[in-house]
Amino acid sequence: MMKKLISLLLIHFVITAFGQMYKPLDTADYAQRKEFLRNFTANTESLSKKSRSDYPGKMGNELSKIYKEFDKEFEKKVKEKDFAFNSVFDAKVKNLIERLRKNNSQIPQNLKILIAKDNTPNAYCFADGTFVINMGLFNWLNNDDQLAAVISHELGHKISEHTLKTFLSMIEQDKMDKMVVQDIKSTKENRNQRAFDVMKNRIYRKGAENRKQEMHADSLGYVVFKNSDFKKAEYVNALKRLEDFDTISPRELKVETYKKYFNLPKQEFKDKWLKKEDFSLYNYNHFKEKLNKDSLKSHPEMVLRINNLKKVFPELKNDVPDEKPSDSYSTVEKIARMETLPNFYHSEDYGVGIYASLQFLQDNEEEKYYKNWLGKCFAKIYEARKNYNLNRYLDRVDPKNQSESYQQFLNFMWNLSLDEIKNIADYYQTTES
Repeated sequence: MMKKLISLLLIHFVITAFGQMYKPLDTADYAQRKEFLRNFTANTESLSKKSRSDYPGKMGNELSKIYKEFDKEFEKKVKEKDFAFNSVFDAKVKNLIERLRKNNSQIPQNLKILIAKDNTPNAYCFADGTFVINMGLFNWLNNDDQLAAVISHELGHKISEHTLKTFLSMIEQDKMDKMVVQDIKSTKENRNQRAFDVMKNRIYRKGAENRKQEMHADSLGYVVFKNSDFKKAEYVNALKRLEDFDTISPRELKVETYKKYFNLPKQEFKDKWLKKEDFSLYNYNHFKEKLNKDSLKSHPEMVLRINNLKKVFPELKNDVPDEKPSDSYSTVEKIARMETLPNFYHSEDYGVGIYASLQFLQDNEEEKYYKNWLGKCFAKIYEARKNYNLNRYLDRVDPKNQSESYQQFLNFMWNLSLDEIKNIADYYQTTES
């Protein structure tokens, strides 16, 4: 959850406001979703047949099964409108891929682009050539070249068929683990510990393989990138931006902001709403991790990735400032930022949506727009509180893994009574309707 917060709350952005209140992207895209799913299912079937042909016997059948199960799960996400079709983001990504393809004949022709309604700056690709680009990337990266760098990295995965290799490794590992499990069942000594060791070693091995693939995709992606007309240094600059995402802490949500937006005509602000839960007696040092966090990571530390690229490609050794964005990139960046609240609302992250709205309002961004979303999210929080399922939409305080600002926010939200939540929802839905 905090990753989603970091993607938009780290740095104060100064962005020109829209002339009129922004209207979220249209989701009436039934025809496009239907057409995409038809093609995706057909591609999955082709992959399944090819798997049984290339890998006869149990290996081919297991690989086919993985593809079909994935197709079923992904179809559900598409039907739930987790992706935006025919948006300005599509045109931008397709243009960048065409620029990359000019001097890189190894880039497949049958790539399909999906824009995910997700605020985290991330991208990934599937075995069939489907590329998923999160809206958060447009909001977080600084220019076309940096976005092309991330796409090049994903092309590195595709060209190397990393997804296929991962699935084959999973099948082989399943076979080996079953043999070990049978051996464990045949004895009575240390069964639990031995079973845990099997799981731990499998997770560690998968993490190590994934980290190796990421480094390989970095290098191969850069080769694709440098063959094109983009600024070479922006490949490293893109990784630096992603490093910032992983390391910088969110800014503080000020007490004055709470008092400004929750001191209402018919409900005065109450200082007790800001009372914090006391966790001072809980000693977190008593808890010992059973798994090494570094060994669980699927990606190497960003600094290691950057240093490896500089070592392999000497032209990247010297740091260069980020290029200024093109006008077209500034436009999609602004739209991605304005889609932050619709995305949180779509994913039912209503608590995070309120926190984000307050951050935007604190920065004096599009006041009417974010007050409107404040009302919508509070209305959903009211319904959840009334139906005794608020935990589903609002985090509990976790001092070990949350910033002080976010903990303060959660204390505030949990301190509100049902009627107080309703009064806030009604006020902002009425005044901003």
